[in-house]
Amino acid sequence: MTEVEENNTNTKSEENNSPTSTENNNNNNNNNNNKEKVIRRNRPGTKAEQWGNWPELSFENMNSTCAVQQYIQLLIKRNPEDIKTIVTCPEGQDPNVWQYEHLRLICLELNPLLIMLSKECNPDVCDTMKATDDAEFFCAAHPKAQPCSAIDYSIHTVDGSISLLNCHAFFPTRVSIQPTSLKHFSNIARRLYRIFAHAWFHHREVFVEFEQQTHLYARFLYFSTKAFNLISPKVVIIPNEACDINFD
Repeated sequence: MTEVEENNTNTKSEENNSPTSTENNNNNNNNNNNKEKVIRRNRPGTKAEQWGNWPELSFENMNSTCAVQQYIQLLIKRNPEDIKTIVTCPEGQDPNVWQYEHLRLICLELNPLLIMLSKECNPDVCDTMKATDDAEFFCAAHPKAQPCSAIDYSIHTVDGSISLLNCHAFFPTRVSIQPTSLKHFSNIARRLYRIFAHAWFHHREVFVEFEQQTHLYARFLYFSTKAFNLISPKVVIIPNEACDINFD
């Protein structure tokens, strides 16, 4: 029995080492190597022009918990001026999750504006948070709402909004939103609008430069007033000329 098993083992070994078998294995390896591996991740040291530069993936094939965020980012990258397409909730998608992910991205995309504003919007110039001179906004980031310089108010508002949206008590998952947490959307949108308003009325050149690059205000305005009623039209004080995109 042992001798037969050894003979069988030797025979299999010879078959595996035969030229035909080796050639087939090499072909299989070559085919596997020729398959393009798409890694949708920005590696350390990625240059700005190569950032996020990978083949598009359809929304149906995005199967992660961050799929909605990834899809919105894809739409923005494809054409940031196509506001309606970016903001309109796809059929079958939970509109509450859609709003949540848009607010998360808007908060993140506001950071470059804050950096641009910080060069001229300092406490000596803008010691309080105002849009027009008709109203002063108190900062809610403190135990008791209090006046803040405009740049501090803006930073506190963005940081506070991101912290709230990442709070597990209110938003324990990114695939569904509990009804009691929906009230936070309008509060966040209303405070974020004040940042755009201050930039428009007090730092017009910065606003225009940023908007020409990103169209973020146009997207935020359509998102919060047209697509979803997060802020009242009465709150909108920035004139239409601030957006070079026709929503109609």
